[in-house]
Amino acid sequence: MENQTHPLWRVRLAAALRTALACTIVGCATLYSPKPIRNFLTYPSYSYMTTILIVSDATLGQTLMGCWHVVYATCQVMASSVLVLWLVGPARFTNEVAAAAMAVSVFVVALPGSTHLMSKRIAFGQFVNVYVGTVVYGANTRIVLHPTQVAASTALGALASVLAMMFPYPRLAYYEVKNSWRLYNENASQMLTRFVEAISAQDNRVALESISKGKSLSKGAAKLLQSINHNLEGMLWERPDIKFLRPNHRELGHKLQEMEIPIKGMEMALSSCSSFPVDMIDEGLRDHLRNSQLQISLKLLQSKYSVPSEATTVPEGQTEVLDKPLWTNKTNTTTHQDLPALFFLYCMELLLGDLPIARNPGNTPKCKEKRGASQTQAQCICKRVWRSIRPSLGNFIFALKCSIALGFAVLLGLIYNKEQGYWSGLTIAISFITGRQATFTVANARAQGTALGSVYGIIFLFLFQKVDQLRLLPILPWIVFTHFLRHSKMYGQAGGISAAIGALLILGRENYGQPSAFAIARIAEACIGLTCFTVVEVLFYPMRAATLAKNQFSQSLGALRDCVQGINLCVPASTGLREKHRKLKSHVKKLETFIEEAETEPNFWFLPFQGDCYNRILGSMSKMVDLLPFVAHNIDFISQKSEGASQELKHHMNTDLELLKEKIGSSLKCLEQVISMKSLAAFEKEAQSEYDSEMGISPNPFMILGTCDEEAEAMVSNFLQHIKEAVERVHNRDGEVKDVSQMVLCLSSLGFCIRSLTEETMKIKEEVRKLVE
Repeated sequence: MENQTHPLWRVRLAAALRTALACTIVGCATLYSPKPIRNFLTYPSYSYMTTILIVSDATLGQTLMGCWHVVYATCQVMASSVLVLWLVGPARFTNEVAAAAMAVSVFVVALPGSTHLMSKRIAFGQFVNVYVGTVVYGANTRIVLHPTQVAASTALGALASVLAMMFPYPRLAYYEVKNSWRLYNENASQMLTRFVEAISAQDNRVALESISKGKSLSKGAAKLLQSINHNLEGMLWERPDIKFLRPNHRELGHKLQEMEIPIKGMEMALSSCSSFPVDMIDEGLRDHLRNSQLQISLKLLQSKYSVPSEATTVPEGQTEVLDKPLWTNKTNTTTHQDLPALFFLYCMELLLGDLPIARNPGNTPKCKEKRGASQTQAQCICKRVWRSIRPSLGNFIFALKCSIALGFAVLLGLIYNKEQGYWSGLTIAISFITGRQATFTVANARAQGTALGSVYGIIFLFLFQKVDQLRLLPILPWIVFTHFLRHSKMYGQAGGISAAIGALLILGRENYGQPSAFAIARIAEACIGLTCFTVVEVLFYPMRAATLAKNQFSQSLGALRDCVQGINLCVPASTGLREKHRKLKSHVKKLETFIEEAETEPNFWFLPFQGDCYNRILGSMSKMVDLLPFVAHNIDFISQKSEGASQELKHHMNTDLELLKEKIGSSLKCLEQVISMKSLAAFEKEAQSEYDSEMGISPNPFMILGTCDEEAEAMVSNFLQHIKEAVERVHNRDGEVKDVSQMVLCLSSLGFCIRSLTEETMKIKEEVRKLVE
């Protein structure tokens, strides 16, 4: 991890210097370019804002994509604003008319779901400049020239971003993806080495140290995966041939997931080991694990130098290890203590065989079904186009929210200060996102950032007032500082951008009057805009994040219950379980988002948010999400390979599974109901009629799973015993030892997953008890 820390700050420093260079280009163009050019660059503030939006942390491909968003937004704004100015007339543009025009134009632009959020944000800012500028200049406003000047200022910011990205050499997304892919393969190889060292360790201290190092490496792997996914779209803008000639590059995310899931499984297996050394791992298995680890590491090291989409193969001279079963001659010795080790071996086999654990064989595009080829293709294209332009309810709410907030911000800003009325709208134009956000946190960060940047600009403008030509110099260190500020928890993206723009508008402008008066007016206008933004967000999303986290937790429990009920050895997992797993994964992701927002929002007069309990619940649910792909893969394998003893195997397995499913499902259902109630007492009163009060049975969900792990262990014991009995009857015509070994690994893996699901359910039960009592 130490080797990855230095590249991180170097990358951020390089991005900050490119941002500073882009802002310097904008400043020089607006201050020192020939007068005919400066006549078109009348809105330098928006040039700076465009530059900050496009170039920060971007690659060349992402910058080109940002320039396309600028072009798209500018075309929309030019067409609609010229039409509005021609219909109304600049002389009749009052404060109220400007606010109404702003609201209508923003609503029209924000409504289509196919338009990128970046295009919408840029268009919002352009509308503010056009309509507020028309009010300021009145009848002297030229209908075509005025929007053209706004477009030229925006284009300057985009052009400066591209020029800065080319210096001293282009930062290519293609190179970033390849570099991250190389680092990820090295990281995965090191993680695998640490985990094999841990499972093979003969000393508890050595094993715990190896596990700790492996977990530290897994955090770095998560960041590398995020970097790869972030740069994939930019790579397509740099290399259009990839999109059309080599579409396999777009499957890189799936390939990474196929590698990530088994490694996560190894980490879970090691975390479940009660002590080290593991009894089952003898010297022969240690040697076999090391050989297998060397084979996988060799594949990883080979693939790190190749194009990510290309398949990697193992050298012919060293494939014999892969043909040997990882676990032999131990079919009669499986116990509860062996389950983590067997699951570890199963994950190792997945890595050795490159098995597609995360893919859904039944997930085929609907447009390639049987009908007439030409007709079906035409219908598919029409449906895709209609889905892209058809506004959904979410898009309608987003458009209405932006329209009302910007309309009131422009109106109140013009009423407060006509000359500086731009800033109330511009402050929030780049703040909107689809869906919810941490409203108070974002508004607070923007207010603090605006004040911080304005004070910095005033101080250095005062210091450089006698050497006006050097006033752009303080911009450079400030841009670098605010770039790092954007990655801090205190200010984040919102505060960092506001701090950068606050100083740029004072140091990189002229003819705005006294700097101190301008700064005070701008801060006041920013507060007006942020107030409108906050009020509208609260009106559209009045429910607190803590309440949303609670509701989302209840929905996640329901989705988890559906997944548990979908476990059935008689039905292939691809028909339903994988789809339910994707639904559960999206619910858990939303839960994580709401928890993060709830931890940052102010409590006011409400009870404090119990973040520790919710984070432990999130950890348990995330582990269950990680376990379900193994369950689905095991079910598919058992359904394909268990013909020899299918009736007896399925009878015993399904009997045990039904008992476990009933126990887990009933507990999850009760916990779901408890969460939806205000308290445990309210739940008991609601459910009392459904229970036999004369028998003294209490509808307490915390008693359904029992008070300890013994009951779950007993049920898993029966499950494992039936596995052993059934697998002894599995006979294959050839390769019997290998096939039996693979079946035992698969069934033992299923036993580990079911036991872990039960244990995590019990952990969730205990955390829910703390929440409601």
